[in-house]
Amino acid sequence: MKIKEVRLRHLNMDLTAPFTTSFGTFVDKEFILVEVKNEEGLSGWAESVAFGAPWYNEETIKTNWIMLEDFLIPLVLDKELEHPSEVSEMFSHIRKNNMAKSAIEGAIWDLYAKEKNIPLSTALGGELDKIDVGISIGIQETVADLLKKIENGLKDGYKRIKIKIQPGWDVDVIREVRKQYPDVPIMADANSAYRLKDIELLKQLDQFDLMMIEQPLSSDDIVDHATLQAQIKTPICLDESIHSVEDARKALELGSCKIINIKIGRVGGLTEAKKIHDLCKERNVPVWCGGMLESGIGRAHNIALTTLDNFTMPGDTAASANYWHKDIIQPEVTVEDGVIIVPTTAGIGFKVDYATVDEFTSYSKRYTK
Repeated sequence: MKIKEVRLRHLNMDLTAPFTTSFGTFVDKEFILVEVKNEEGLSGWAESVAFGAPWYNEETIKTNWIMLEDFLIPLVLDKELEHPSEVSEMFSHIRKNNMAKSAIEGAIWDLYAKEKNIPLSTALGGELDKIDVGISIGIQETVADLLKKIENGLKDGYKRIKIKIQPGWDVDVIREVRKQYPDVPIMADANSAYRLKDIELLKQLDQFDLMMIEQPLSSDDIVDHATLQAQIKTPICLDESIHSVEDARKALELGSCKIINIKIGRVGGLTEAKKIHDLCKERNVPVWCGGMLESGIGRAHNIALTTLDNFTMPGDTAASANYWHKDIIQPEVTVEDGVIIVPTTAGIGFKVDYATVDEFTSYSKRYTK
């Protein structure tokens, strides 16, 4: 496989409704779409999940573009590759910038699967032909609004409900949700909004039989999480703290969590995501696939990854229509009774809608030797 051309596109898509977390409120999503082409003109696709500002981690759309243009694209352009797993090794001397690395590595994985005429899920070693999914609900104006969102999600068949929390929108909110829905699988996602001084408050969440509390403490912490996990019954799931298989190993050895959320962009690509999956499987630690408000292309990558057999908990890959007025793939991602059927066509399994991509593209650039 030889990469003869790379094209970057800057897109902006409006969300169907505002999405609020402890980071802030999103009304649209800017992102970089990456297309790689081989000598025959076959295309592979992926996207960067970096936001416009460094809320989630240190990366942004602008820093990703610079990293891709100045450092990562030159490393793969016109190079012979036997397998996409080689890409992460080629990038290993460049520190961090995982979302930029993941964007181009993912496109190469898609191209590889298309060259082999196999689904991306098969190329990754996936076994599942359908995956269970849940829904993530942002912080709402009122508890009544939240309950309505939950009701709609359950009507659509989603297998679990994730509720964003932050100081002042936590214990009392979850209490009201549990009164209304005593048996529904529920998890709370704090997005690093608390500190160890809040341990007595976080202990109160034990009474609600939550599946987990996701990333309650600092985004770069595994030490305080171990202290917290030792004092609460609710399983801690780490998200922002895990950037590599080494991070995962250290967190598990410290007892910092009982569950890990794998996000492809956060860990630097599909190759590293597989390594984390395999480590957790070996340690009998369940994993699930988190979401980053991806377009359909990013969702397709999440679907393929989730076919690996240790993804035993519903992920965040909801239907396209939950987030976008119009997605950039055909068909759009759909959910039936909380299940996504894994596509069986080559690569990501969805056709890129070039006209819609052009509609949402504000800037693009092509790179060749």
